[in-house]
Amino acid sequence: MKTRKIVSVAMAGLMATSAIAACNNKTAGGAKEFSSFFCTAATVEVTDDNEIKKIITEKIGASCKETWLTGQDAGEAIGVLMASGEYPDFINGGDSSKQLYEAGALVAWDDYIDKYPNIKEFYTDYEWDQFRQSDGHIYWMNPFDNIYGEDRTTEHSGEAFWIQVRVLEWAGYPEIRTLDEYFDLLEDYNAENPETPEGATNIPYTILCEDWRYFCLENAPEFLDGYPNDGSCIVDPETETIVDYNTTPTARAYFLKLNEEYHKGIIDPESFTQTYDEYISKLSTGRVLGMVDQWWDFAYTINDIFKSSDTEQYGYNYVPVPITIDGRDNQWYTPGGQLNVSSGIAITTSCKDVEGAFKFIDDLLGQEILDLRNWGVKDTDYYVDADGLYARTDEQVANCADTNYKSTHMCPYSYFPNYSGTSRDGINAMTPSQQPSLFMATLPEPVKACFEAYGAETYVDMLHSVNNAGVWFPMWSYSNNMNTSTDGGTAFTRMGECKHEWLPVVVMSDDFDADWEAYQAAYAETKPEDFIAEMQQELNNRITNYNNFMDAN
Repeated sequence: MKTRKIVSVAMAGLMATSAIAACNNKTAGGAKEFSSFFCTAATVEVTDDNEIKKIITEKIGASCKETWLTGQDAGEAIGVLMASGEYPDFINGGDSSKQLYEAGALVAWDDYIDKYPNIKEFYTDYEWDQFRQSDGHIYWMNPFDNIYGEDRTTEHSGEAFWIQVRVLEWAGYPEIRTLDEYFDLLEDYNAENPETPEGATNIPYTILCEDWRYFCLENAPEFLDGYPNDGSCIVDPETETIVDYNTTPTARAYFLKLNEEYHKGIIDPESFTQTYDEYISKLSTGRVLGMVDQWWDFAYTINDIFKSSDTEQYGYNYVPVPITIDGRDNQWYTPGGQLNVSSGIAITTSCKDVEGAFKFIDDLLGQEILDLRNWGVKDTDYYVDADGLYARTDEQVANCADTNYKSTHMCPYSYFPNYSGTSRDGINAMTPSQQPSLFMATLPEPVKACFEAYGAETYVDMLHSVNNAGVWFPMWSYSNNMNTSTDGGTAFTRMGECKHEWLPVVVMSDDFDADWEAYQAAYAETKPEDFIAEMQQELNNRITNYNNFMDAN
């Protein structure tokens, strides 16, 4: 049965691959139509007759059929594509980007970047240089975390310990700075309020562990020790050395705490078996009081559900709290965007109109098209006030939170390059969520009250993060592309497999000390020192490259 399932998934993927490849360079009404594949599930899929997609197509003479990951994991999907040798015009391979590069499936960008001013502008020369692969060429650009003009970040898009505002309100908005204080509050609230305002049983704390999303369980120790999100390791800024956060005293203390809370009944017993969809479904009911996650992984979906179902009033929305192991300064939030060179939007060798593909990306970065992608249609999705500021009526806000409306009307081309920050007009924010007046106007009342109680104006303000990230940050942009072709990559793969196996065991263990020792012994056998050595070499390279660039400029 297992073999049959694998074969059927592969065949389904191969059929999907053929459909993608068949789309290459079709024309619709004289406009070019490109194809794309993204190694992630769609939050909202745009329909073929999407209204803004049609407007963008009319303006730039091209469109793109977006295909998303369904029924496979990313590695399986990319494997099927590579086996077929046929690719869509555009691809974002995620953690498999290096495999696509090594397979010769991608077009080098070097001869094209300077031809397209919006693409060229997206990064500085130094940043573009960081995308070069081992052959010296550039093969992709990352679509996310790029700030134009003024940084107007309002949301904390990264990782945090999140808690529902109803819990904080009940406790009188206390200061929560340590892991113990966080779980003490969840315990106390749930003891007094075991049900939601709608009568469903609370889940005090849940953990998402499915596949690559197990970062929700495993990498909190780096943050708890006050370091920023280098993802796979800690960088000690004083010694400029790599530290393994999986073996620190804080790691042991963190998992011991989860073990204690599990046995108290605070942690969801389905944590280690639930799927992502099941996790999102639980959050959407308002039952989950707290969790660790990245904002982008849950908030855009559930906040729209709370808004459209009129359950925001109950205080179900989440805010981040500035937790470290002992109340020290934290770096949960790192300002200024994060340069992720490990993956991005690429153009494949199957594309029959490479110049047209680059022009499509370039056109999507024009301000008029960015406004359509991010804001929608003027006087339909937003209006312009007497001062030239974009704003939305209550009806427009409700429309733009509605899943069906987003699917049939809005067209963000969400995995193509985009900006946050300020528009090229120097007045408006690139995205509605960063427009100060609109951000405050669309906040649920319980979140507004929470912000006011803590003296905050944004989600970022709730964290009071310091910023000590070095020129190497973030190191996950290297480790994301590691594979078993090196000793370090082999160790990294084995480390992940070990943690997937053992961390649920230590959280649920009836003898934590014994199982922690067994886990540490098994972890040592994965040769983490090989991973640390490769990461140290990359760290040294980044510091040297930065210093050389600064000396030359």
